[in-house]
Amino acid sequence: MRLPTLLLISLGGGALWAQSPLARAPGAHIVTISPEGARGNEPSIAVNPGNLNQVVAAYQPAAVAYSTDGGQTFQLAELPPVPGWRGGGDVSVAFDDKGHVFLGSLHFDRLGSASYWAHNAGRNGIFVRRSLDGGKTWEKDAATLKVFEGHEAAGQMEDMPRLFADTVPGSPYAGNVYAGWIEWQLDQSIILFARSTDQGKTFSAPIRISTHAGLPRDDNGGLVGFVGAVGAGGAIYAIWNDGATIAFTQSHDGGKSFAPSRAIVDVAAPYFGGAGGIPGVSRAMGFPQIGVDARAGKAGGALYVCWSDFRHGDVDVFISSSRDHGRTWSPAARVNDDAVHDGKDQFFQWMAVDPATGDVYVQFYDRRDDPANRKTRITLARSTDGGRTFINYAWTDAPFEGQQLFLGDYTWLTAHNRRVYGVWTEAAPTPSDAPTTAPVPGGRRPGGTIVRVGVADFSGVR
Repeated sequence: MRLPTLLLISLGGGALWAQSPLARAPGAHIVTISPEGARGNEPSIAVNPGNLNQVVAAYQPAAVAYSTDGGQTFQLAELPPVPGWRGGGDVSVAFDDKGHVFLGSLHFDRLGSASYWAHNAGRNGIFVRRSLDGGKTWEKDAATLKVFEGHEAAGQMEDMPRLFADTVPGSPYAGNVYAGWIEWQLDQSIILFARSTDQGKTFSAPIRISTHAGLPRDDNGGLVGFVGAVGAGGAIYAIWNDGATIAFTQSHDGGKSFAPSRAIVDVAAPYFGGAGGIPGVSRAMGFPQIGVDARAGKAGGALYVCWSDFRHGDVDVFISSSRDHGRTWSPAARVNDDAVHDGKDQFFQWMAVDPATGDVYVQFYDRRDDPANRKTRITLARSTDGGRTFINYAWTDAPFEGQQLFLGDYTWLTAHNRRVYGVWTEAAPTPSDAPTTAPVPGGRRPGGTIVRVGVADFSGVR
């Protein structure tokens, strides 16, 4: 059954909160994709490089929305369950070079203890599902990346899978689909990687790509936040947090093997919780993303790594770049352009490099407009000079505020040919703070969360 098209939300809110001093992102357009009565978080988004009208967004618990008009409107897809498993989370989506779209998700029966969720966790596994029509319909069969049945001698938990695909023109591995994730073991955490060379139907046996192992908890020294990207010639670049560093590795044979991973950037701990937390948010992660300028003739195209940490006291967003295939990296540059050490947090960043122009985009939650550091907007930053400087734009107008709100562990961003597509989680509007200019699809659920997609168009901006 086809569900109703989700409507554009009015985000005026001027009477509720002062207008941001930042200029509005050009062509800014915001929609809510989570339906009434449902909570969502930890979203992902992808655009078909061969048809920019096809946009797919997913969020947990394992729901998919698709657009056929460039993100102006979305419809919810009918997503068949993975047989024998319930729910699903930690989603990510990716298009390949043929217009197929893939959904990776984590499934489990139960978690462990409240303070150590991987302890004695039950059966769990990571699966990939495929759509051949831009996200409208999904195949019933799912490819298995790895499953832990729960009766093995050594307990383990698969976690946080990330999908990406080789869509680089001229790459000898174009069409390959890749996945990386964390495996929590009894005494360590490692990063695993698998690849598909048959358009996502099957995946190779996982290989370990983290030379150094982390501790077995994601809030206390574990390896966390795998993200991968594909550069010119099909080179694969991957990063993750390892303690107070960002680890980096690369592959030049389509993911058959990887160089030993190594630390490239010193950062603060990626987990913001407890006394070091962000007010109103139960937890936040500052783990990094990687992007690459893979344009034709850019075999030595720049690599970028973006993350957030509290080296200035409050949380800020930073970026570093490499012009020599990751051998050396520039000093950390600040992406948000409010005053340094002003007590305002910018967090949950996600970065994307436009494959058509090489421009760098970063979205993040932003509290610069609130003296109390509570009310939160979404800011979009853009760099056209290789990440050296950024212009910050207001993507949303009305802020949201939560009380120990769980926003998930990440947002997501993608870009192509100066069009930018982002997805994030917000507190659901309540009767006291909801915009009055239009009804809000998804209802007014106190304490709940909604998932929103933003589109911006920089085609007329240089």
